[in-house]
Amino acid sequence: MNLPLNTLADTSDRFEQARFNMIEQQVRPWDVSDEQVLELMERLHREDFVPPQHRDLAFTDMEIPLNDDPLEAVRLGQVMLAPRVEARMLQDLKIKPADRVLEIGSGSGFMAAMLAGLASEVITLEIEARLAETARTNLAKASITNAKVLHADGSHEITGGPFDVIVLSGSVAQVPPALLKLLPDGGRLGAIVGFKPMMRATIMQRTATGFASSEPWDVVTARLRNFPEPSQFKF
Repeated sequence: MNLPLNTLADTSDRFEQARFNMIEQQVRPWDVSDEQVLELMERLHREDFVPPQHRDLAFTDMEIPLNDDPLEAVRLGQVMLAPRVEARMLQDLKIKPADRVLEIGSGSGFMAAMLAGLASEVITLEIEARLAETARTNLAKASITNAKVLHADGSHEITGGPFDVIVLSGSVAQVPPALLKLLPDGGRLGAIVGFKPMMRATIMQRTATGFASSEPWDVVTARLRNFPEPSQFKF
């Protein structure tokens, strides 16, 4: 059924106001000041990457489930990260126009779309076949041609490196050493590391003598599947 033009206009105006509020009330207050990142958040239609039943939640400060069962979505790591988390990760990784980027955890494709707006090439891996196809469809609809979605398990051996930037769109117990091997000199990796109730964004950069590491902010997010879960207990 075709909606009346005035209804479509009202919906568009509502989304634009919600997008503005998201940027001004969630993203900027989280110390995101990079104009390229803010412009991307303004330009990309986040609502088009959200499941239809959750479209009205597209600009809320929450993780959005990518299947019909919210608890199962969190258990399987099938969520969109909160907008402020996506924006802050992008800013802290300092992505350059010539960078090749690897993302683990495509989800609906929105983070890949953001990465593609800053980098030369994005390879994004998604363990769930249904979500991989969803991400491909969403990126194609958004006319994004420099992001490629692969149905693959990012916890397994990855070929095709090196990558200037690696982004984990979900949490892990520890930074995977195998991913660090894919970084060239100056390459950066961004991950959310730790256990509930305390996880920290971890930014690692390869240097001439090893790796420089920082943990600039805290957040708790859903787990990426199949990465090691070492015991939290120490004797």
